[in-house]
Order: sequence, then C-alpha cells, then structure tokens
Amino acid sequence: MAGEPIEGQVLLLTAAKASVPPTRLPDLVERAQTVLGPELERYRREYERLHAGTDLEVFLVDSGHWDELGVELDVTGRELSAIRRAHEEQLLRIGRRTDRGAEFETALEIREPVVIGTDVTGAGADM
Repeated sequence: MAGEPIEGQVLLLTAAKASVPPTRLPDLVERAQTVLGPELERYRREYERLHAGTDLEVFLVDSGHWDELGVELDVTGRELSAIRRAHEEQLLRIGRRTDRGAEFETALEIREPVVIGTDVTGAGADM
C-alpha cells in the first residue's frame, strides 16, 4: 500500500491478537489513513509529535481520541480496537529500533498514538 505507515510485520502481530480477520486488518488500517492523512498538518499543530521518520510521523493524543475517529470511520468496536492496536504496536516497534522503548511504553500509559504516513498523496514506495 502506498503511503501506509503500519509495517506488514506489525499487521501480522496485531491480527494475531485482534478480534478481526487478518485479511480485514490492512483494509481497516488503510481506511484510517484516508482520514488521518489529510489531517497531518493539524496533528502537527495540535499534538505532540513523538517520532518523525522519512515516511511516517507519530503523535500522542488524549485518551478517547480513537473513539472519536471510530465514529468518523464508521467501524465496529472490534475493528476500532484492532486499528488502535496496530498504531500502538507500530510505535512500540519504532521504540525498540530507536532505543526509546521504555519512553514510548510510558507515554502509552497516559495517551494514545496516532501514526500518520507522510506520503499522503500515495505516490511513495510500499511499506
């Protein structure tokens, strides 16, 4: 998927834990990106950016933010939980790679992550 910030391995791990079919999860995550991508500048202005990579940015949002997004995405509770979990797992994976795992885990105790692909035009390489 072009511009997709959630890695395939993260999707596999999340699907193993989620209560949604593994074949459904990539579509759900992509659907979330269609809502999040156009809002990237707003997230940059309004939320703490925890990580910026070449193809994604991670923001910390208040608890309940995903519930609001779930209404906009028109997904079930299980689907929303799977999408949220994929974003959390992606953040934790980044934390392990950057030796910031403990910091990111602590952040997750009080806030939720939103991972947004910076290639919102869809013209980038697949993840």
